[in-house]
Amino acid sequence: MNNMIQLAKDQVLSLTRAAYAAAVQAGTLPQVAEVKANVEIPKDTANGDYTTTFALAAAKAMKKNPREIANTLLENLQLEGTYFASAEIAGPGFLNFRLSPVWYQALLETVEREGEHYGKNDSLQGRKVMVEFVSANPTGPMHMGNARGGVLGDTLASVLAANGADVWREFYVNDAGNQIEKFAASLEARYLQILLGEDAVEFPEDGYHGDDIKELAQAFYEKYGDQYKDAPKEERHAVLAKFGLEINIPKMKTDLQRYKIDYDQWFFESSLHESGYVAATVDKLTENGYTYEKDGALWLATARILTELYKKAGKSDKEIEKLDLKDDVLRRANGFYTYFAADIAYHRNKFEVRGFDKVIDVWGADHHGHVARLKGALDALGLNGSERLDVVLMQLVKLMRDGELVRMSKRTGKAISLRDLLDEVPVDAARYFFNGKPDSPMDFDLGLAVREDSENPVYYVQYAHARLCNLLKTLEAEGATIPAAADVDLSLLSGPMEEALMKSLAAYCEEVRLAARDYDPSHINRYLIQLAGDFHRFYSACRIKGEEAHVLSARLKLAALTRTVLANGMALLGVTAPEKM
Repeated sequence: MNNMIQLAKDQVLSLTRAAYAAAVQAGTLPQVAEVKANVEIPKDTANGDYTTTFALAAAKAMKKNPREIANTLLENLQLEGTYFASAEIAGPGFLNFRLSPVWYQALLETVEREGEHYGKNDSLQGRKVMVEFVSANPTGPMHMGNARGGVLGDTLASVLAANGADVWREFYVNDAGNQIEKFAASLEARYLQILLGEDAVEFPEDGYHGDDIKELAQAFYEKYGDQYKDAPKEERHAVLAKFGLEINIPKMKTDLQRYKIDYDQWFFESSLHESGYVAATVDKLTENGYTYEKDGALWLATARILTELYKKAGKSDKEIEKLDLKDDVLRRANGFYTYFAADIAYHRNKFEVRGFDKVIDVWGADHHGHVARLKGALDALGLNGSERLDVVLMQLVKLMRDGELVRMSKRTGKAISLRDLLDEVPVDAARYFFNGKPDSPMDFDLGLAVREDSENPVYYVQYAHARLCNLLKTLEAEGATIPAAADVDLSLLSGPMEEALMKSLAAYCEEVRLAARDYDPSHINRYLIQLAGDFHRFYSACRIKGEEAHVLSARLKLAALTRTVLANGMALLGVTAPEKM
């Protein structure tokens, strides 16, 4: 394990239990059932680096004052050769531990040994995980929500992989159903308007009104002329939709690659219909007794499925009634399957055909009502969707400039697309900013994203890395060499700024673990700001250049390891770690 914080916590517990066992043997504390105690890092480290609640947790069972228990434990603690130099009692009975040079030495050696792999762990090894994200309709340009979802999905996948999972990134292309029919009808209207005049052809009220539709229709006309003017409507729609998708999907791929996002697979909804998998999935739901016919349509008994699930979870009839559960149409009276039916089939494919242990979908918060229904449908198929499917709901983004809300692109006068954004803001800034806490609405400040000062968080972090690179290069040119961690004299790194920076290096592993646990890769953003700040403070307070050789050498090692960890964190976010700025 490379998580020095967890190792320290484990050792606190182990030392405390050993002290308790010694006290029991000496007859100074009574034997009781296992004590469930926590180990934490105190908010104020003036009180110690780690603290345990062991004495407080044991007080009731032992019928003793917690401070008295803590004092007896203290008398029996054996700290020699451990990660801790001393321990003391605080407050009502906390036992506080202070780190020794042994821990700091082990930390430096761990970061040195693991290098670019430092922070990774194997806690999710053997778990096959799919992250499906963006999955924007291919009927037009990608927008701000896609920009946010793209970064969240991509960085979450990276974080899960850093925790040992076998991760698969997927984009689900909705190239079938209502929105494609609407897309074809919109293209058809614009195509016929080119041929017959705008007033001669009415544009569908619910059609796609963007200029991109006009551009596609013009491109279609330039290629085919009036060849499809008198073609049957169904044929014309099919060829127009195919033409539009063949232009739009490669554009989406290009924009996402520019955004440093590459998928393992672009999965097409149409393949589920063409293979008969949607029909087969609906048939299976029928076999399992969860469908019924009404008004010529086939319905899923969603309300019954969810009622059963909520009752198992302990909800009362009154609570369930308030949810106003409704059933869903799977196949319309005209014989066409709904988007929901295709979505169920798609997720069945993820679990049953491709064998993913866990599937994580990144959706906009407006889809929250769909989560329980989809999980319930998968449960009805016997796939345990309640446990195996997780959905990360992300809140909306507001684009701001100089405190004003921005809706339109200055360049095009149209709604801002992902492409417009990346024309204005560096990719690194876009990735860093959009990787905020998923469940918090965010304001994306266009002005801040291009600023080159410490107010811009990505610039602040990148500047710390570039500053380190410059420092190391300069000193190496002057003949200084970076020592091995084993050769560093820890007594020369015992000041508050050095210790704070080393503790910050140790925290990286914990943040990588928490980012995966919480499905929140913004843990890494916040960590990098903290690490960069600790480095800048260390650099200001602890001179390196011009110091005596042994001091210079020790501080140079700490600087080099800080550069490694900054680079590792930025790599996890898909952000460049520049050597010069």
